[in-house]
Amino acid sequence: MPNLWQKLAMARPRLICLVLVFATLLVYLPVREHRFIGYDDPEYVTDNPIVRAGLTWAGLKWAFAGFHVSNWHPLTWLSHMLDCQLFGVEPGAHHLINVLFHAANSSLVFLLLFRMTGALWPAAIVAGLFAWHPLHVESVAWIAERKDVLSTFFGLLSLLAYVRYGSERARAPNVAKREFGFCLLWFALGLMAKPMLVTLPFLFLLLDYWPLKRASIGQSARPSGSNLRALILEKWPFFLLTIVSCIITFSAQRTEAVVDLEQRPMGARLANAIVSYVLYLVKAVWPIDLAIIYPLPRHIPATAVVGSALLLVVLSWFVWRLRIRRPYLIAGWLCFLGTLVPVIGLVQVGTQAMADRYSYLPLIGIFMAVVYLARDITAEFRIKPPCAAACAAVVLVACVVVTKRQLTYWRDSIALFTHAISVTRDNDAAHIDLGVALEQEGRKEEALKHYVEALRINPNRAHAHNNLANLLLTLGKRNEAIAHYREALRLKRRAPLAHLNLGTALLETGEFEQAMEHLLEAARLAPEDSRAHLAIGKAYLRRGQGAQAMTHFREAMRRNPEDIQTPLFLARVLASDENSNVRNGPEALKLAEDVNRLTGGEQPFVLDTLAMAYAEMGRFKDAEAGARKAIDLADKAGVTNEVLEMRGRLQLYQSGQPFRERFSGAPLPSIQSDMP
Repeated sequence: MPNLWQKLAMARPRLICLVLVFATLLVYLPVREHRFIGYDDPEYVTDNPIVRAGLTWAGLKWAFAGFHVSNWHPLTWLSHMLDCQLFGVEPGAHHLINVLFHAANSSLVFLLLFRMTGALWPAAIVAGLFAWHPLHVESVAWIAERKDVLSTFFGLLSLLAYVRYGSERARAPNVAKREFGFCLLWFALGLMAKPMLVTLPFLFLLLDYWPLKRASIGQSARPSGSNLRALILEKWPFFLLTIVSCIITFSAQRTEAVVDLEQRPMGARLANAIVSYVLYLVKAVWPIDLAIIYPLPRHIPATAVVGSALLLVVLSWFVWRLRIRRPYLIAGWLCFLGTLVPVIGLVQVGTQAMADRYSYLPLIGIFMAVVYLARDITAEFRIKPPCAAACAAVVLVACVVVTKRQLTYWRDSIALFTHAISVTRDNDAAHIDLGVALEQEGRKEEALKHYVEALRINPNRAHAHNNLANLLLTLGKRNEAIAHYREALRLKRRAPLAHLNLGTALLETGEFEQAMEHLLEAARLAPEDSRAHLAIGKAYLRRGQGAQAMTHFREAMRRNPEDIQTPLFLARVLASDENSNVRNGPEALKLAEDVNRLTGGEQPFVLDTLAMAYAEMGRFKDAEAGARKAIDLADKAGVTNEVLEMRGRLQLYQSGQPFRERFSGAPLPSIQSDMP
């Protein structure tokens, strides 16, 4: 019997890990029915042809070679590509992969704390809070936040390796050296998933203080052979990676995402940061009114700033006073404060005041400090274990209940942004995103109301003017649309998308010269964006000026080699234009083959264009095979009108005829709506 109890005791950590994983999967199971949302998911998956193509050599190069969506996180891109490779563009499967990472992270939190402290049940409770706290719903239920759960996965592995390194350093130097290497590897991989992990080397220093006891804070005794300078020098590879990651991230975000000091002075940033720290604590204790967007306030009352600052000072003084008796308090508190620094708003990225997803890693410090303090208080006051366990169970069950409710708001874009509007004030960004979602559902009048409301809240929001103008155009109100495009440009002269859309709208009115001025300005302001030259090329093609059109199409490809829309369209023109002076079969075939290779050979419209190129080259059997595959894929996707057109082209190839179409007089370029 003693052996049996001993075996059960040894198995408890494994059982707790299993319970954490399966309970987390059960809590988050509803996400398998959720859809993609219209905020970031298009850029990361649904509208990203390179990601949709799955894992390809071209995609691998694309992921590592440049900045995309104002970031450099190649592992995140590869993760999304692998999802598409395995599951296609099926939102339920993508969601469940996020949940699996979150479940794994919950187990890693438990293993980390158990390894650090040897306290089984406090570690399990902290892991349960991490797994089921409502503030973490955003990181898990949002497909585009794969970077959050993925980077934290590697970050926790790095912390585990560091704890093993610190524990084995004196006893087994070879083992310690190996763990140090793993620690560095996991850290580098985590940075390549999301750069928020740049603060991890400072967490290592906290671990040196507690629980590894390799350093001290304000104590007279200092562990032998260890001092702060040596500990910092020991971590120079980590600090080097942190510096490199910060430089890369700032370079990726400065042109589009970073708000300059003129728009948001440092005083306002400090005020928001101080208040946000307290709001994260409040929402950790009382997680209600959670939203995907918390609008950045134009003015924060001085009383709120002073009160928040005073609370932070008092809490800091409290943990400092108890640093010797309860060292986990200062370790957890500094973990919370420090890991939030990159996203607290001192470098303002975007227009949000704070975000639930930013608390994913930092709250571990708060959970740890509170739970371990509760353990000590329970022991000191001799509170019976069943009573303490019941209190912990009530808290965890409450977290599960609120998390389940919060998950319902993430089922689609309309539910998500409607909820954000209901729990926040003057949320112009949420009104804009809800308008986009409603517009995509064909509910144009409702969308119009939300764009108008966004402008009522913030008349200086160029994005809202741009989107409202796009909608007005579809409603046939061209003059009003043009007026709003001009207002967007008055507010933001260097907005390439507004220039592009205004130029496109002016083309419809026949004001060709004025339209070209705006299109060329859009091309100048966004040298890596191919859309302006593509629009100019289409406009020239519509006027029957094929030579000028070809010049701009090729310039579009030169400016943005990663874009596939331009070479795909150009391949179609070169393969099928009724004007023989424009057609160029060999070039059309090369372009179509390149795009088909880049997209994995499974995109119906790419295969359709490739079939046109084969037919232009007289390779009608190849054209027929390509057209059949395109029809099958389009049939599965449910694009009925396109399938009918593809079948008509297939009949031409079967009779030995190429496809011809007239681009002179063709529809003008489409209006773009993704203005930042």
